[in-house]
Order: sequence, then C-alpha cells, then structure tokens
Amino acid sequence: MEDNMTIKATPVTAEAFAPFGELLATREKASKMINAGRCERHHALATVERGGGEAIISIFRSEPVSLPYDCALLERHPLGSQAFVPLGSQPWLSVVAHDEGGKPGAPIAFLIPAGMGVNLRAGVWHGVLTPLDQPADFLVVDREGDGVNLEEVAIAPVTITA
Repeated sequence: MEDNMTIKATPVTAEAFAPFGELLATREKASKMINAGRCERHHALATVERGGGEAIISIFRSEPVSLPYDCALLERHPLGSQAFVPLGSQPWLSVVAHDEGGKPGAPIAFLIPAGMGVNLRAGVWHGVLTPLDQPADFLVVDREGDGVNLEEVAIAPVTITA
C-alpha cells in the first residue's frame, strides 16, 4: 500500500460487503412469525465460524472516532468469524481489506447505519471498532478456544473521509 492513502467511506450494501461477510439486519420479510404471531423471526442471518472452538457472546464498549479518521491498525481472526451488533442507535464505520498473501490489501471503509451489524468471516482483515462521534456498546459473537486467533498488523495510516 502507498503512504498517506485517503479513502472515502461509502454506504454499505449486502453486495459490496459480501466478500467480507454478512450484514446483520432484518430482511424485507421475516422468516416466520413466532410467539403467537407477535414476533418476527429473521432466522440465520449469518453463520458463526468457530474453527474447533466454541461460540461466545461478549459486549465491547468502544471509544468513538470522527471523520476524517486515520486507520493505522488492521487485525484478523483466522480461526473464527466475528459478529458486531451495535446496541445503540448511532451509525458506525467498518474498515475491511482483502487478504493479499497473508497481509492486508488496500482498506475499504463502509458506513454502517444505526441498528445494523456485520458478521466478518474467519480470516478477514478489519479495523478496530469505530463508532462515530460517541462511545458505543456492541454485542460481539466470536470464537474462544485453543490456537492463535488474532493477528494484528500496523499499516501506514489511511485517512478515511465521509
């Protein structure tokens, strides 16, 4: 990657995000109605990849960033997927990158609307949690177990704009 790269964060779509994972949001039509017809179930929005470990649920509390934002760290979890679901009502930023021979390629930034989560596939390079403009809590579903499931890489800062 070149030094001093600037990229524009774009609104996320399921098609654009598909190489990295799934969007976690309700569908146009619920899979089925449950609870005596009072609750829509949007079933199996994503798959938890656990690579021999077990799926765990955590809450992460993250400090905010403002745009423009300089992204200088990417990480990946080679043994399991990682889902992030915001518990608040603010938009946030998801930075991802394709793998290029064991190293991250050029970052791509997506603006994630309030109320939508993402499920990152195992091995997808991604930035740290980046709520916009105020601290936020995220429900996180990921893998716990044997093996090294975290790789971090410092990168030349990439400036992300709106």
